[in-house]
Amino acid sequence: MKHHSAIAGLALLLVATSSFAQAVYRQVDKDGRVSFSDQPPTASSQPATPRAGNTVGSAAGLPYELRQVAQRYPVTLYTGEECGPCGAARSLLTTRGVPFSERTVKSNEDIAALQRLSGQIGVPLLTIGSQQLKGFSDSEWSQYLDAAGYPKSSQLPASYQNPPAQPLVALAPAAKPAAEASAPAATPAPAAPSSGPSPSNPAGIKF
Repeated sequence: MKHHSAIAGLALLLVATSSFAQAVYRQVDKDGRVSFSDQPPTASSQPATPRAGNTVGSAAGLPYELRQVAQRYPVTLYTGEECGPCGAARSLLTTRGVPFSERTVKSNEDIAALQRLSGQIGVPLLTIGSQQLKGFSDSEWSQYLDAAGYPKSSQLPASYQNPPAQPLVALAPAAKPAAEASAPAATPAPAAPSSGPSPSNPAGIKF
């Protein structure tokens, strides 16, 4: 009888320990790696995720689940001027509550960069993670957003705002023409001595 009671006690102990083992917490780190632990996520481990802010301007202000999706599959919309489909694309993302970055294609540098990125120069272009969707299609874009895990209706806080649209190519290169403009202003000075014969240029040849 003692043997049976010992087995029964061991069985109860196993049941008890297995019931405690069921409290497993799923955690996702800043790199998207999933781990499981019997310890609940601590508040100190949460701030690592806002590094997703490099994908969307204020990702730190997003609900946790949406922030995870935005980190894993950041959305970028490429638009152009006087582009009706671009407005419809922007409206779809805004209405659905998808946090996204917008890049405008206006200059020749922007167009060249877009062609290098997608192999074509048409807009709108949507990227969801590494997936590219060329041309606006409400149904197709919705399917890809669903597959990425974005909610079908907005869960954005009322105060949330997407970052302002920015040129595809940073405006920094625009400073170069100013520097180049000053350089030609300095070059005409050496041209003056070549206006006539000189000891170093007897024939007065002009270049």
